[in-house]
Amino acid sequence: MTRTSSNRVSQSAPFLLLVLADLKAIISDKAIAITLFGGVLFYSILYPLPYLNEVPTAQQLVVVDLDNSSLSRTLVRHTDASPKLELIGKVATLSDAKHAIESGKAHGVLVIPEGFRRDLYLGRQVTLSIGGDANYFLVYSAVVEGLVSVGIDTQKQVQFAGLLKQGSQPEQAKQSLNSVKLNSLAVFNPNLGYMGYVVPGVLLLVLHQTLLIGAGILGAGQWQTKGDWLRVNPLMIILARLTAFAVLYSMFSAYYLGYCYYFYDLRAMASLAQLGLFMLPYILSTAAAGIAMSCLFSRRDLPTQVVLLISMPLLFLTGFIWPLSLIPEPLIWLSQLVPAIPGIMAMLKLNQMGAEWSCVFQTWLQLWALFAGYILLAYVGISWRRRNSGLV
Repeated sequence: MTRTSSNRVSQSAPFLLLVLADLKAIISDKAIAITLFGGVLFYSILYPLPYLNEVPTAQQLVVVDLDNSSLSRTLVRHTDASPKLELIGKVATLSDAKHAIESGKAHGVLVIPEGFRRDLYLGRQVTLSIGGDANYFLVYSAVVEGLVSVGIDTQKQVQFAGLLKQGSQPEQAKQSLNSVKLNSLAVFNPNLGYMGYVVPGVLLLVLHQTLLIGAGILGAGQWQTKGDWLRVNPLMIILARLTAFAVLYSMFSAYYLGYCYYFYDLRAMASLAQLGLFMLPYILSTAAAGIAMSCLFSRRDLPTQVVLLISMPLLFLTGFIWPLSLIPEPLIWLSQLVPAIPGIMAMLKLNQMGAEWSCVFQTWLQLWALFAGYILLAYVGISWRRRNSGLV
């Protein structure tokens, strides 16, 4: 009687022991521990690093002045005075400017055509040629934006002088040139920087991807060995694993949404209760997806390769990096099956844009539906693994 009872206890594998066994396996496995603990910490530093200065400024620039007039020299001075640009010198030809950019000495070039001053005062159309190092999107955009702004200001000065010569009063001339005054206020990104625009969404994607990799490696490494997963009900295995990952990722989420937001001065408008309530299905649905995905692999290296392969497409499909209108609709529909896609956009609305809970409630329910669906897939996957393992 005692032996039978003991066998039943060992076969039932109490839930808490299963959770502790998974936590031990996660912490003791170097590949999983580095991915989870090292990856979360590493990416919290790596991703925000390029955006610490918020926006690129003082980009090195060379000028090709083929006009060499008083107005072209004024344009060059205004270019150097722009906060986005730093004039490092003049060159004689466009090929010299190209060489300066290719060698890394400069990031942009401004070409002032011959007859620049004469044509402007005669009312003819003048084209300023600008270029930049397009290998770096932020640098290129800063160069182009700075040069376009300088060109517009110079054009207005020439028009202002022309209106004065025609007999217009200074105030009337200014008003005619600036008939509409734009007073723009940044609502959701007060600093107008890339930190508040990119980093919040990327941090959530890091949580998603590292969780998928960790759950994938843990499962793929166990299907070829004997263990509790062969003796215990698959649902119990799933719930224990969900609990183990939920415990770890609740701490990782607190680190990202708490300390990292504070350290990088990111906008946070959701309450603590709203964050916890929303992150719960986000973590659980991702963990369930990871467990279901792990049933597809029998090699520990494959989950990492697959997840890294889809990381960039997922980043674009979230919609905050690339407009969804430029992505095929079938891909958008299919992406809704990935917890990161609805989760990131809803969290950005809730925490960065200050949306009401009612605005993300439907997405919250969608995450719970994904959670239930992936649990079902995980149950089927583990049952299939048990039948075909040859270890029983």
